[in-house]
Amino acid sequence: MTTMTIRGLDDLTIKALKEKAKKEGSSINAALVKLLQEDLGIKKKKRTVVYNDLDHLAGTWSDKDCKEFLQTTADFEKIDKNLWK
Repeated sequence: MTTMTIRGLDDLTIKALKEKAKKEGSSINAALVKLLQEDLGIKKKKRTVVYNDLDHLAGTWSDKDCKEFLQTTADFEKIDKNLWK
């Protein structure tokens, strides 16, 4: 492996690289190597699927919330037989 020096990095780029490394839990060097490999097509980027749904709410209701919801929506469970004749 070769050691290289990169000159001319502005403060914004350095800050972004440090934040990326911290987010990934890696060193700045490892984050930079990964970026270079992905950009050069040596290593493929891992794609994460971002869903825009309500999964973040799953499991957040208390028993009281659940009971209140079921009571409030109970009318929706009733079938009006006269409407279906």
